[in-house]
Amino acid sequence: MFTFSSEQGSVSRRCVWVNGPVIVGAGPSGLAVGACLREQGVPFVVIERSDCIASLWQKRTYDRLKLHLPKKFCQLPKFPFPNHFPEYPTKRQFIEYLELYAKHFDINPQFNECVQSAKYDETCRVWRVKTSSPNGFEVEYISQWLVVATGENAERVVPDIEGLKEFGGEVIHACDYKSGEKYQGKNVVVVGCGNSGMEVSLDLSNHGAQPSIVCRSSVHVLPREIFGKSTFELAMFMMKWVPLWLVDKILLILAWFILGNIENYGLKRPSIGPLELKNKHGKTPVLDIGALEKIRSGKVKVVPGIKKFSCGTVEFVTGEKLEIDSVVLATGYCSNVPYWLLESEFFSNNGFPKAQFPNNWKGNSGLYAIGFTRKGLAGASADAINIAQDIGKVYKEDLKQKKQKVPTHRRCISTF
Repeated sequence: MFTFSSEQGSVSRRCVWVNGPVIVGAGPSGLAVGACLREQGVPFVVIERSDCIASLWQKRTYDRLKLHLPKKFCQLPKFPFPNHFPEYPTKRQFIEYLELYAKHFDINPQFNECVQSAKYDETCRVWRVKTSSPNGFEVEYISQWLVVATGENAERVVPDIEGLKEFGGEVIHACDYKSGEKYQGKNVVVVGCGNSGMEVSLDLSNHGAQPSIVCRSSVHVLPREIFGKSTFELAMFMMKWVPLWLVDKILLILAWFILGNIENYGLKRPSIGPLELKNKHGKTPVLDIGALEKIRSGKVKVVPGIKKFSCGTVEFVTGEKLEIDSVVLATGYCSNVPYWLLESEFFSNNGFPKAQFPNNWKGNSGLYAIGFTRKGLAGASADAINIAQDIGKVYKEDLKQKKQKVPTHRRCISTF
C-alpha cells in the first residue's frame, strides 16, 4: 500500500494505493468478504463511516432483539458460532461473535471515514474512492477492485404522512427504539407490520404500554418454529424435494393450524406465498415470537392505515381518532449506494444490483456487491466466498507475473 499526502489550508488529504480491494462497509457482509480474502492471501482495506464494526447492530437495534433464524444459518464463512451460544443468539451475543470474527481474521477497518464518492477511472483503469472524516481529513483510495458491502439497510426510510410534523409528540424511527420501559401507560402508534413493527409492539405491550400497530399492506405471519424445528430450516429441507409453490402451500397450512386465521385479527395475507414473495419482492415474512397472542388478547390493536396526524392525535382511515403520546416508525431501511457510487450499469436506482440472485455479486471493471441478495446472512456468506475466489484468482496471477511490484497505474496517482 502506497501513500501520498498533501495539505491545502485546514484540510489534510491523502492518496492511498491499495494493492487489493477496497471494501466499503464493516458490517457482517464486509467482515465476511474480508475474512475470505484473508484466507486467499489478498490484502484489502475496509472503510467504515461509523466508529465500530456492525454499527447497525450495535447502535440501531432494540435491546430485546435476537436472531430470528437458528445460528447455523447466520454464521459467517470459516468461523462458526461458539458452542455455548443458544440456538437464537441475542443481539449482544451476535455482536460478540462479530468482534471475535474480526479479531480472528485480523480485520481492522478504517473507522470514521464516510465515502463521498466512488468512481471508475477509465483512463487509469482503477477505482477512486474518496472519503472524509469528522475532523476534516480526506482520503482517496485507489484500487483495482471495489467491493460494495453497505448492504440493504444502510439508511432509514421515513414516510411522508400528513400532519406528522404537527403531531407535537415524540416521533422516532425503530432504529432509535431501545426498550418499551419509558412508554409504560402511554398510547403508542407503531407504523409498519414487519418483523420490527411486530416485535416493537410486543415489547411495548410487555412494558405496560397500549400500542396500536398500523398494517396498511398484507403480511405473512408464520410461527418461528413448527414441531420444535425452525420454520426456515423446515422450508429449506422441503425445497430439496418439492417445488417452491408447494412448500409455500404446506407452510401456510401449518401456520393456519398453529396460529389460526390471522385475518380474524385485522391482518391480511398476500395473494402469493411467503417464499415466493421473498424471492420476487424481498419482503420477509413475520416470524411470530409472541406478538400475535398480544393481538388476539387485544393488548396490541391492529389498525388498517393512517389518514393524518394532528396535535396529539392520529386519525385512521376508518375515521376513528385516537389521542396518542408517541409514534414509532417501523418503516424499514434502504440502500444508500446511489448517493455515493457514480455508476449506473451494475446498480439500479434503488441501490440494488440489476442482476438477480445468484448472479448479482459481480459487475464489470472490478466492481462487486455483497449483502444485496435479500437472503440474509446466508446470502452474504455465499457472496463473500464467490467474491474472494474471483479476486484471489486474478491477484495470484498478477503475483506470478510479477506485475504487483510495479503497479502499471501508479503514474495516475502521482498528480494528487
